[in-house]
Amino acid sequence: MLLRQDRHCVKGTTNTLSRARQLLTDKPMSNPPETITVHTTRVSCDGATGIAPALGHPRVWLEIDEKGYIECGYCDRRFVLEGTGH
Repeated sequence: MLLRQDRHCVKGTTNTLSRARQLLTDKPMSNPPETITVHTTRVSCDGATGIAPALGHPRVWLEIDEKGYIECGYCDRRFVLEGTGH
């Protein structure tokens, strides 16, 4: 039913569903996650770099393993151990 409605336009208006599809394919929805280079294998993340702490997420402690990086499960921020090349 939704696809059929997509084909019907009122004269002089934009077909909203077609425009939404175009926007989804033309541009990424958001910026890629932030990557932070660190010097220790144990890091904390609260998702609040550059914003008020209340707007972040609960602070979590993460441990970088043999891969050389770890990603926060809340905000996808990537912490890379210096010298690992990730």
